[in-house]
Amino acid sequence: MDTQRAQEISSSPNMKAVQYNGQEVYIEHVDRSSGLATIHPLNDPNNKQSVSISELSEV
Repeated sequence: MDTQRAQEISSSPNMKAVQYNGQEVYIEHVDRSSGLATIHPLNDPNNKQSVSISELSEV
């Protein structure tokens, strides 16, 4: 995924299906300068992690 699309998804009021390593995740924040996104699995909002935006995919 590219940074622009990740930013659009994170600021959209509608939920979009995004995966990281085969698991559906929610994008909480996008840091354009570092190319990282803060995400968490849909079923575990307390399990936050920062990952490379390029590793995210829209389903």
